[in-house]
Order: sequence, then C-alpha cells, then structure tokens
Amino acid sequence: MRSMSLFLRLGIGFVLLLGICWASASLSAWHQTRETLDELFDTQQMLLAKRLLTLDFSSLDKATLPKTKEILRHHRGDQDDDALAFAVFTRDGRQVMNDGDNGRYLPFEAEYQGFHEGQLTNDDDRWRFVWLTTPDQQFRVVVGQESEYRDDMTRDLMKASMLPWLIALPFMLLLLIGLVWSELRPLKTLAQQLAQRAPDDDTPLQADRVPKEVQPLMVALNGLFSRISAMMQRERRFTSDAAHELRSPLAALQVQSEVIQLTADDEVMRSHALQQLDAGIIRATRLVDQLLTLSRVEADDARSAFETVALKRTVQETLAAQLPLADKTGVTLRLHADADPQIQGHPLLLSLLVRNLLDNAIRYTPAGSEVDVRLQANSLSVEDNGEGLSAADLQRLGERFWRPPGQEKSGSGLGLSIVRNIAQLHGMQVSFSQRSGGGLCVTLRWSAPAP
Repeated sequence: MRSMSLFLRLGIGFVLLLGICWASASLSAWHQTRETLDELFDTQQMLLAKRLLTLDFSSLDKATLPKTKEILRHHRGDQDDDALAFAVFTRDGRQVMNDGDNGRYLPFEAEYQGFHEGQLTNDDDRWRFVWLTTPDQQFRVVVGQESEYRDDMTRDLMKASMLPWLIALPFMLLLLIGLVWSELRPLKTLAQQLAQRAPDDDTPLQADRVPKEVQPLMVALNGLFSRISAMMQRERRFTSDAAHELRSPLAALQVQSEVIQLTADDEVMRSHALQQLDAGIIRATRLVDQLLTLSRVEADDARSAFETVALKRTVQETLAAQLPLADKTGVTLRLHADADPQIQGHPLLLSLLVRNLLDNAIRYTPAGSEVDVRLQANSLSVEDNGEGLSAADLQRLGERFWRPPGQEKSGSGLGLSIVRNIAQLHGMQVSFSQRSGGGLCVTLRWSAPAP
C-alpha cells in the first residue's frame, strides 16, 4: 500500500485541526454567551417584578395595558412580544393586571417563589418565569420570557462573532497549505538530488532554505556518502592492488607448471620445478593473506570490536608463535618487558601488528643475529641487526608495495604498510629509525595512561 505524502497528511491534519478548534471554540462561546444572556435577562425579569411589587393593586379589578403596537403605530423600534410579559394575580388566582400582550396567558402558581420553567396557557413553547409575592401577601406578581427568545438572541450574537471566522477559515487553510508547500519544496529538491546522484558521487548535498530540523539528516547523509566513497575507493584500490600484485606470482606458477609438464623424464628438473612451484604457492598465499588483512584493517567497522587488551600477553603469545621461523633462520628473539600496559584495541589486529613486525625483522636479519622486542608503559619497539637503510629509504617505509632497492628476500611490501594502518586505527604513532651498530628500529607510541 502506497504511503500518504507528508503534504497530504499535513493538509488533512490542518483541516481536521482547524475544524475541531473552530467547533470547540463555537460550543464554548455558545455556552458562555447563553450563560451571560440568562444572567442578564434573569436580572431584568427580577428587576421588573420588584418594581411591580411597589404598585398598589387593591383598587384594581381587571386592568389590561394596551398592546405596544396600538400605543405606537410608527417609530416604536424593533419590538418582540416574547421578550417580556407580566401579570398580577390575587391569592385565589384571579388576574387583576397584565401587559396587554402575552401576559394574559401567563399561568397562575399559588405558592412558587423565584424562577422556574413553564408554558403559556395558549402555547406549548417553553418560558422562564419569576414569581414574587407582595409584602401584604395579597397579590402574586409573575414576569415571563420565552426561552426561544434567548436562544435566538444567543444565535444572533454567535453568528455576529463567529461568522467572520467561519468565512476566514478557508483563506487561513489555503495560506497554511501554501506555507507547507513552500516549506516542503527544499525537501523535494533534496529528493531530486538524491534520485539523480551517481553511486560514487561523494559531493555534499546542497539545498537552499532547508529547515533546521532537516539539517541533521543532511549532515548524516553527507557523512554516509563520504564513508561510502571511502569504502568504494578502498575496494577499488584493493582490487587494483590484488590484480597487479597477483599477476606476477600467478604467471610464475603457470611457468613452473609448464616446466613440470615438459620435464616429465628429467627427475632432477622436475623436483626443482616442484620446489619452485611450492615456493610460489607459499608466496602467493602470503600475498593474498596480506592483501585481505590490509583491506580488513582499513575498514572503519573494526573499532566496534575494541576491548581491553593486555599488550604484554599479546606480545608474548605472538613471539612464541614466531619462534619456529626464528629458529629456522637462526635468529634469536628476546623480549624486554618493563611494563604490562592495558590498551583499548582489537586483539587480533594487535596480534597481526606484532607478528608483521617480528616477521619483517626475522626475514631481514642475518643468521646468528638477535631481534629485541622492548615493551614499556606507552611504547613498543622491535630492533633487528639487519643492514639498515638510508635516510631516504626510511622516509618511504610503510608505503604500499614499496620495498627498498637491492633486496634479495622475497616479499610484497605490505608488511609495514599493515603495521602502519593497524597503528593508525589504534591511535598509535609509528617511527622508523637506524639502530646504532646497524639495523632497523620500529617504534610504536601511544598516549599514557591508555584508556
């Protein structure tokens, strides 16, 4: 089911809101106006009744005042026979006086004092009466008013006050809908930009007059586009690097495979080719492993798996895992741990960092030499006894696929690049320096105390 648009929802909401508010205000105004009119007319009835009590009715037998229309045929104003009516009765119910209009039809009540509801003797419309008795208890005075007169008065007042608002409501609604339409236009522009956007476009979104409430969404989207662009660049770089670096070892494997096929009768050449094939497979496997590790290190989501890591234990376990390789090449590994720092990091990646440092040192250290690993509260260094590097070569260490010229050892130039990326992920600074007496010293430093 297609969802309703925001503009349509707001339009319907405004119509309902204005309708409910107008209806509620009208009912409240009607109630308050009616209460005010009841109070006014009750006061008027009571005042007229009190004035009638001051008259002397003892000499009256049957007095009927002339009708209003007979007194003034012209210029009598707007009169309503139902506005007020009065009559005077004796205690036994004989009417001795009325107003000449509806007063003659007022019913008699012998004992009731004050206001009450009733009807005329010739009509079934509802009237409001007030009854008073003269001080000598000889006569009863009644003043009445038709309730419909009060209803009409209330309706006229409400019409005068609410009709202008009722007329203005459609214009208010149109103005509100126009305002909403104008305010939603930047969102439509934003949607058009998103619809026309290329998958690899990382330029920030631009939209004029974007509401402040939508700006955090734009900031989040721009951040998302930046991260997606960085991820795509990493994927493209990984694909390009993998295609470039795997071309040579795969070509070498193919050559060795062809040699094996051609030397089926020469056991010596066949054995040598198999050895070269095995070595090529190992190099290709190592290269793929390093490429995948580098791609994983460059991913931003590795930070979500950070935990407290005892670095001394990590170094010890990694060093123990590298002992077979060190023994094979005749290199001695030594650990000098002056502290046991606890840092926030990724256990596996930190282990890979130490492993790559040790592997690089073992590979480029002559047989019979030593590799010293020094662990302090806020630093880790790995020192070897290799040939060392020039100052210019030290500046380039850690670049992807770069190896110092003249190297005889096989490699891809990714080991120290992986180290640099893992260190950067953990907020560590990497430095390369020449060791006194020859060799390379790689030092990692981090803030102390570590979080």
